[in-house]
Amino acid sequence: MKLIGLEEHFVTPELVGHGASTASIAQPQAWAEASRRLLDLTEERLADMDAAGLDMQVLSLNSPGLQAEGDPAAAVRQAITVNDFLTGVISEHPDRFSGFAALPLQDPKAAADELERAVTQLGLRGALVNAHTHGRYLDDPELRVVWERAEHLDVPLYLHPANGVDTAHVLSGHPELVGPMWSWGIDTATHVLRLVFGGVFDDFPNAKLLLGHMGEGLPFVMWRMDSRWDFHAHHGIELKRGRPSEYLRHNLYITTSGVCSSAPLLTALLSMGADHILFGTDYPFEDMGTATEFLRNAPISDADRLKIGHQNAERLLGLAPDGGYAGV
Repeated sequence: MKLIGLEEHFVTPELVGHGASTASIAQPQAWAEASRRLLDLTEERLADMDAAGLDMQVLSLNSPGLQAEGDPAAAVRQAITVNDFLTGVISEHPDRFSGFAALPLQDPKAAADELERAVTQLGLRGALVNAHTHGRYLDDPELRVVWERAEHLDVPLYLHPANGVDTAHVLSGHPELVGPMWSWGIDTATHVLRLVFGGVFDDFPNAKLLLGHMGEGLPFVMWRMDSRWDFHAHHGIELKRGRPSEYLRHNLYITTSGVCSSAPLLTALLSMGADHILFGTDYPFEDMGTATEFLRNAPISDADRLKIGHQNAERLLGLAPDGGYAGV
């Protein structure tokens, strides 16, 4: 079975420093091994893909990526450089790699322009955003220009976690809960709900948002969100689609990245439908072979397995069914 992974990370030597905050949450040996693999784009990575039976990776800059850059002008320069670099890697292995652009969201207009350049000139398939940009989330009115461009180009934005602006008081005294094991998922799911209740998908009804890690828990709470929305004071907010779950089923696509367990996969299928679930491995932070074996043996129909494994990615990202690109 053909497999396309959508959450497959890399970094360049010039941007390694942006990952210092992520390094602080990992065991030193684990971070050293992941860092080594992040820098490798063709040698060991391709061998690992072959061994695991992963046909293609859609590459994206590792968290927190450009969102960590404090100088907007520098972020713009870095985005152009890293997207050009990524395009060069893809051009050498077009049947094995595709990519998501990095965006300098510190400058919203420049970010929108870079997204358009990346898609129309470089052939990248959307963009990946690592959480917030110095406390600015994707529902910020100034970032509407990015959503407008993404909807016009018909490409998704992939929302990936990173360390939060601050630490919730309930986590105080428990640094082991800060990071991908717990707090990142809560932060990222909340970020998605900011987009729903902030009107992003009412303003851009055809916008597409990708979310990893089996939807960061959102498929499990959709019924209760709808029920409590009927109960809660709306504080002046009214949703054009009526209930929050309608946006999650319409605008949201999730990947299996970092969750190799049948129970959450079955829940996601029942909650969102097979057309909105795609495959990912979360390389190099999870084992490729574990991820591919999981999907191959998951207790789902063969039709759903094909959709998740590659067909949805080909449709959503405009990838040719025989590998490489469909169109520009």
